[in-house]
Amino acid sequence: KGEADYLAAHIPGAVYAHLERDLSSPHVRGKTGRHPLPALEEFTARLGEWGIDNSTQVVVYDAAGGMVAGRLWWMLRLLGHDATAVLDGGWPQWRQEGRPVRSGVETRAPRHFVANPRPELVATAEEIEARLSSPDLHLFDARASDRFRGENETLDPVGGHIPGAVSAPYVENLGPDGLMLPPEQLAARFAALLGDVPAQEAIFYCGSGVSAAHDVLAAQHAGLPMPRLYVGSWSDWISDGRRPIERG
Repeated sequence: KGEADYLAAHIPGAVYAHLERDLSSPHVRGKTGRHPLPALEEFTARLGEWGIDNSTQVVVYDAAGGMVAGRLWWMLRLLGHDATAVLDGGWPQWRQEGRPVRSGVETRAPRHFVANPRPELVATAEEIEARLSSPDLHLFDARASDRFRGENETLDPVGGHIPGAVSAPYVENLGPDGLMLPPEQLAARFAALLGDVPAQEAIFYCGSGVSAAHDVLAAQHAGLPMPRLYVGSWSDWISDGRRPIERG
């Protein structure tokens, strides 16, 4: 649907990034989460095809409050490209303000993108599992609170959360108008969530490594250092039935 909507109308000059095809590698049932990262070489080549090099200012938007756009923003930050922003309010705000639109497929002249990966931004299931009993492990779950509790789970075969995780729904980064909360309000939200935990030591996850990037984005917007992201998230965690889970 998103691709069809893009073809019908989008911000002039915008190219389309498909969550499954461009921002993820194929899901292997029982072995990976629902949205594993694509291979570095493939994604770097795709950025070049989109006309992005290391001097390009990238602006990402969606129609979901920045939830999907945050994934691409985070992936670019992971590759060392800090000149990346998410359009506040995204497509709905653009249309509400009566700004110009265009239909059809957009292309840009290819460029050469050089990745400078920052692996310290990524957490893995193996690391989390090894540190589960450590008081220095600080996990935050970006899904809706009912899914965190193991209720109303419709996307994954098992409900619940990783033991010790704290509920931190990404939707609480947004105001009723669909815009990101002001930095001072986000700072207060993360101060309540993190306590005395340094932001860069916090690990955020969600169902499949998409919406949790929104919490990372919001932390940055609040002026905090960049937290880490468990990309595989809950769908990856439960791919190994030996890993513990909690409900409630």
